[in-house]
Amino acid sequence: MIDTKRYRSEIQTERFSIMRFKCMRSDLSAAVSNVSRAVSAKATIPALEGVLIKAYNDQLEISGYDLEIGIVTTVEASITEEGEIVVSARLFNEIIRKLPEEIVNIETDDRMITYINSGSADYQIVGINSTEYPELPNVEEISGLTVNAEILKNMIRQTVFATSDNMAKPIYTGSLFEIKDGLFKIEAVDGFRMAIREENVDSDITAKFVVPAKTQNEILKLITDNKKDVTIVVGQRHIIFKIENYSIVSRLLEGNFLDYKMPSSASTEFVINTRILASSVERMALLTNEKIQSPVRCSITADEIKLSCSTTVGRANDVIAASVRGNDVEIGFNNRYLLDALKNADTDEVKVMLNGSLQPMIIRPVDGQSFTFLVVPMRLAAD
Repeated sequence: MIDTKRYRSEIQTERFSIMRFKCMRSDLSAAVSNVSRAVSAKATIPALEGVLIKAYNDQLEISGYDLEIGIVTTVEASITEEGEIVVSARLFNEIIRKLPEEIVNIETDDRMITYINSGSADYQIVGINSTEYPELPNVEEISGLTVNAEILKNMIRQTVFATSDNMAKPIYTGSLFEIKDGLFKIEAVDGFRMAIREENVDSDITAKFVVPAKTQNEILKLITDNKKDVTIVVGQRHIIFKIENYSIVSRLLEGNFLDYKMPSSASTEFVINTRILASSVERMALLTNEKIQSPVRCSITADEIKLSCSTTVGRANDVIAASVRGNDVEIGFNNRYLLDALKNADTDEVKVMLNGSLQPMIIRPVDGQSFTFLVVPMRLAAD
């Protein structure tokens, strides 16, 4: 981020509004588009509906912030007059995206008017003084971690689907990140399912914090080069994810996260092709929708799994051959929760473990436990 503290010492309207620069349209468009995802659609502070543009030291710093998450990036520019201003994120994004030429010339005046020129196209839009834009949190590092971008992307992808959208328990609208003894683990739970993903990392730190799902989804969108590293800076109440030339600043969620004890054994266990089981569940789900809900019934015996679903629309049945160890069991699941788990498994085969019809189904890789998915069963009505 650009250090502008020395400029802030002289509170002059002209200093903050007058600026002049030119840059590449494609670079500016990509930056504004990404940063705008952190901008409030409707805010009590008008400046929060805009992006903050700072032009100093031959580069632009562009920020979007909604008081919960901020995205900041830099763009190379040829700067004639240094300064800063806030412009409407939606309007500025659309204008830059549709300009006819690759070179963009932008300047502002002391009336907060921003002039945009590219080829034959000219725009004048009203800006806001940058002093009205809230400062992003200053994160003092308590602990930190550097992790491969592809590893982090996969860990988030395989767990964030299990976060809750119920604000009654805000702690579960995020995922628990835990680093201890060289093991990095992410856990997510929403009361109906749980997802756990872990990887060995070269780190001796011990840390535990809860990252909002919204922040994690932005990380997934910004990771484009899987060979790069992502730097994580953890503070007392906030966290920063540094992804190439982007920084995501986010608040952390506070509260007590679920401490679930995983069963050490299973009364019923089998290994099955992930795609075959997912396809069968999808066929059963054809008879359900948001208005018509019914569990997928799984009758598991020694050599096969019978799946069925019955709704007011009709009835469906399917059979999958399987070698099952342990007790026969009949159990029901919400098809979407079960499919989410199967589709986020990154192995051709999975190990499925059960402890009766009322305990969660556990899904793991055949070897090891890099991921663990739990799906809470639904009670089955009598035939």
